[in-house]
Amino acid sequence: MQTGAITQHIDVAQLALYMFWLFGIGLIIMIRREDRREGWPLISDMPGRVPVSQAIMPAPKTFLLQDGTTVLAPHPEVERPSNSVPSTNTPGAPFIPVGDPMLAAVGPGSYCNRADVPELMFETGEAKIVPLRAAPGYTVAAEDKDPRGFQVVGADNLVAGTVVDLWVDRSETVLRYVELQAATKMGPRTVLVPMTFVTISDAKKQVKVRAILADQFAHVPVLKNPEQITKLEEDMVCAYYGGGTLYATASRSEPLL
Repeated sequence: MQTGAITQHIDVAQLALYMFWLFGIGLIIMIRREDRREGWPLISDMPGRVPVSQAIMPAPKTFLLQDGTTVLAPHPEVERPSNSVPSTNTPGAPFIPVGDPMLAAVGPGSYCNRADVPELMFETGEAKIVPLRAAPGYTVAAEDKDPRGFQVVGADNLVAGTVVDLWVDRSETVLRYVELQAATKMGPRTVLVPMTFVTISDAKKQVKVRAILADQFAHVPVLKNPEQITKLEEDMVCAYYGGGTLYATASRSEPLL
């Protein structure tokens, strides 16, 4: 027999190759188990059907977060009620909003069930995103436009309210939201608009929001605390304006041709 041979049919190189294959298979299984700690188990998109079967779900693991709290992953996903129905009784069918499409949480207006707590700064543990009135030392740069006091107009060019403050992300040192006091049928209402949805006109002294109409500011999700915004509230506010890009008017959800 040659050097390294164990028998006439098996040698050390062959065993090393088989061990490499087994290691690779085990590594793939481990990685595929670990990537199922978030967003799993999957739930069927058809109402009334059981969750999609998962063959290699990992055992729950407890993670210690920076603020001292713990989270278990994977954890049973809480399915958020959706004001929608599938267009057809087949998996993957698009969902049609029921009732107010802006609040149906489908399509561009969908959002995740994030934690209903503010996102905190790593250094101090304080809320990251706060209004300028609660952020000493932060202000609008002199060379930039300061929209406070400007009128806010919707996609229909009607006045919805007036900008009363700006919200700053103290970790990134960037403005995240415009705060306005909207005039609604129920009276004044303070709501936020993401900066990515506004166009500021210094000449007209206006802030234009093309995503929604003026009267739709009356239904923007409001904050529990007027001095801070939670992760869940961020997603809900952004989703409302995202939904407006498709559902604010009937024509937006219709074909172009």
